[in-house]
Amino acid sequence: MATTKSIKEKLQELKKEYDTLRQGKESLLVLVDEAEVAEAVFNSNAIENSTLTLKETEKILLEMEVARDVSVREVFEAKNLARVVAYIRNKSQESEINKEIILLLHKMLIGGIDDSIAGRFRTIGEYVRVGTHVAPAPEHVERLIEATLLEYTAHLADFFIDKIAKFHLEFETVHPFCDGNGRIGRVLINYQLQRLGFPGIIIRDKEKKDYYSTFAEYRDKKTAKEMEKIMALSLMESLHKRITYLQGEKIITLSEYVKLNSKSGPAMANAARRQKIPAFREKGVWKIAEGFIYNLGEEK
Repeated sequence: MATTKSIKEKLQELKKEYDTLRQGKESLLVLVDEAEVAEAVFNSNAIENSTLTLKETEKILLEMEVARDVSVREVFEAKNLARVVAYIRNKSQESEINKEIILLLHKMLIGGIDDSIAGRFRTIGEYVRVGTHVAPAPEHVERLIEATLLEYTAHLADFFIDKIAKFHLEFETVHPFCDGNGRIGRVLINYQLQRLGFPGIIIRDKEKKDYYSTFAEYRDKKTAKEMEKIMALSLMESLHKRITYLQGEKIITLSEYVKLNSKSGPAMANAARRQKIPAFREKGVWKIAEGFIYNLGEEK
């Protein structure tokens, strides 16, 4: 099931506003992106069961001492993923996604953690399982990834969210690497979005249950509906955040906005989750422009 017409129109509207406002303000967007790296790294690693907190991730990326003993592996995972996130911002503008880029990003991610598997697909005898899903045998991996890439680049008429969602679901179903599949898969989502002129998104650890359920839905029902929804809402949130910064608005927490404007907290939080208002999260806290005017009674 493809992305609905109303969501398509909303994304197109936000993209137009974003492109208009960003003229001459690329340096501000770089700062917003850089400030978001730790949050992106924390969430992606947390989905893979990293024990690092957001604060610990921030300290590691700033080369600061962490209060408790953390594993060397988790430190490498944070630093390597941050390097990959920063790298694709420019690389995505140079070329379309391809097999060589995927392997390079994996080498950057896993290098120093397990060099024996970094930068290569699974080979004979290397099988992986995700929950109850046993990934395809290694001898089929390269062919399946090439087919997934070809389908992504060939279907020009499909809406971009639908294409990226299906690519991600296929990529994770193949699970081409011995380790790092989820993190690389989410990096590739942002590579694809940035290639199209959009900002990257964050798939959050708190939404892991819904995110994981999309893979079972895809395998069992061959539908990408829920993944499309997750990506669309995440992209709206990312656009709302950057548009708010580009407009130079004073930013306050949603809870502060609720108090200042005598609104219903639960109703506003629900509207934020469904992106019916231009709210966005920073370090897990919902925020919004102080001057935003909204009547909950007008929401359809």
